[in-house]
Amino acid sequence: MSILVCGSMAYDSIMVFHDRFKNHILPEQIHILNLSFLVPEMRREFGGCAGNIAYNLRLLGADPLIVATVGDDAAPYFKHLDELGLRRNHVRQVEGSFTAQAFITTDLDDNQITAFHPGAMMHSQLNRVADIPGASLGIVSPDGPEGMLAHVEGFAAGGVPFVFDPGQALPILSGEQLLRCLKLARYCTVNDYEARLMSEKTGRSIAEMAAEVKALVVTLGGDGSQIYVDGECLQIPAVKADAIADPTGCGDAYRAGLLYGLAQGWDWPRTGRLAAVMGAIKIASRGPQNHRPSREDIAERYRSAFGELPW
Repeated sequence: MSILVCGSMAYDSIMVFHDRFKNHILPEQIHILNLSFLVPEMRREFGGCAGNIAYNLRLLGADPLIVATVGDDAAPYFKHLDELGLRRNHVRQVEGSFTAQAFITTDLDDNQITAFHPGAMMHSQLNRVADIPGASLGIVSPDGPEGMLAHVEGFAAGGVPFVFDPGQALPILSGEQLLRCLKLARYCTVNDYEARLMSEKTGRSIAEMAAEVKALVVTLGGDGSQIYVDGECLQIPAVKADAIADPTGCGDAYRAGLLYGLAQGWDWPRTGRLAAVMGAIKIASRGPQNHRPSREDIAERYRSAFGELPW
């Protein structure tokens, strides 16, 4: 039985501008803006929500199936998945397209200018979760909106419990679509900002949204997370990180912990604590898929934070 991880796969090209944008952007010239920044530092990371979640599940010892679309330039990512032992049976290559890509330029004040090209992600509806046998659990994370809605319907029709993780897709999904997804999902996970936005778009309070699913998980960054379940709100503490290097992908690492606990049939406090550990491990590393703890390392971090081993 497999965990199906539906969502984006992307390349993140991260560049560093050794100055400050404010020194080069003249307010009175905004109407004729034409700037070029020299960026001597650049790195390319493997990313995307589905790629990141599956990566962290693999660290935990799980064998997830990624359900995603990539472009003609996917060969390096395929090689990366193969080296990790992650199956790519359901990673569809869309001819004539690029893999989704973010181009991020950061200045010395940590301001960022980002351009995002969705590319093959906008064809995610070509994958059908109903065509994948043996799924025991799924997640619908940010992707092309048509694909996200199709995956929600597919999981529901097949009776497969799944987590709805709208994330960055929240602005392009209507309130009606969000309510439909909540009604069909078994679980939902958002951060605190996304929870407020979803509440505004649906016209429902947090408690009302929580009533639509078996559990609603709201992450609060350094303040931990909250799990609304059975009419209660469980408080999950944050785990102290070794360093604060890069928050990119922390939410995906947290979601991998949730999925692992759900797949194992754990209770919510134990599941939430593992998710918190995964987020803390990730934030200490630059890039969403560069942390390399062993399963034993993860267990030790859990024991150090909570006084017991997770498994």
